[in-house]
Amino acid sequence: MTINMAVVGLGAFGQKHLDALQQIDDVTIAYVGHSKMPVAEEVAAKYGAKKAFTDYAELLAQPDLDGVILATPTQMHHEQTLQAIRAHKNVQVEIPMADNLAGVTEIVEAQRAEGVIAMAGHTRRFNPSHQYVHNLIVKDEFHIQQMDVQTYFFRRTNMNALGQPRSWTDHLLWHHAAHTVDLFMYQTGEQVVKANAIQGPKHPELGIAMDMSIQLATASGKICTLSLSFNNDGPLGTFFRYIGDTATYIARYDDLVTGKEEPIDVSKVDVSMNGIELQDREFVSAIIEGREPNASVASVLPAYVVLDQLQQQLDY
Repeated sequence: MTINMAVVGLGAFGQKHLDALQQIDDVTIAYVGHSKMPVAEEVAAKYGAKKAFTDYAELLAQPDLDGVILATPTQMHHEQTLQAIRAHKNVQVEIPMADNLAGVTEIVEAQRAEGVIAMAGHTRRFNPSHQYVHNLIVKDEFHIQQMDVQTYFFRRTNMNALGQPRSWTDHLLWHHAAHTVDLFMYQTGEQVVKANAIQGPKHPELGIAMDMSIQLATASGKICTLSLSFNNDGPLGTFFRYIGDTATYIARYDDLVTGKEEPIDVSKVDVSMNGIELQDREFVSAIIEGREPNASVASVLPAYVVLDQLQQQLDY
């Protein structure tokens, strides 16, 4: 069975998904979508897509379309995901599904009503480094006591991962913290019962907080401390320290070391070392097998409940 896939939004992450899809045997990149036709046509030619679109509804109307990956600006995620679900198309939307709990809940309810595959781009569940730790937890060989996480960027202007101007504004809470809040609950297998947040001053032009600190706790006492910044002029990215009962692990994207910086080989954890590719493989497999995927919109909903609680604290 071959899955005809479309990628909508052809910026930095859209092209990461396209690169990933090229590595999956069961996939044909059938369509691409972008707001500017010259960009869409150029990318379609590069990846062998048979047609480029600027009209999203027209793309969704293609009868042979099996799934769509949305890598569009955050403010478009909610409505575009609903459009795909209501067109009865399987959909994977990049994080966050929406920038408010009401929008996320509406997506989950629509998915349940239509019965299509709907998945959110919570890549940390798929990175080999985090899979390695998760496998130890499942085997009852490692139990988290604390996660200490740093998400650091130097982004004082509105630029994307390729250094190009963005048409939308990033957000520390609803985008970057969403990864860690979900991962903490996924790895511990527990709900967050305490959540606290503070933030620094908002950027005068971007209108977002540039620094934030978050604390989480589960009922059994597992804790997570998350520091986020767009002001950090140093090593960039997200760094996870797992402090457990039998070991300490430090995860840096797809790499993993011990607390003493001893490298751990995670190359055999899955079929690829690329977290985006593994995420897309899960989406494709769920479509073929007709099952709920890991990181389904329903399974990540609890993380957005916590984000909403944190947002209310920050607003107050």
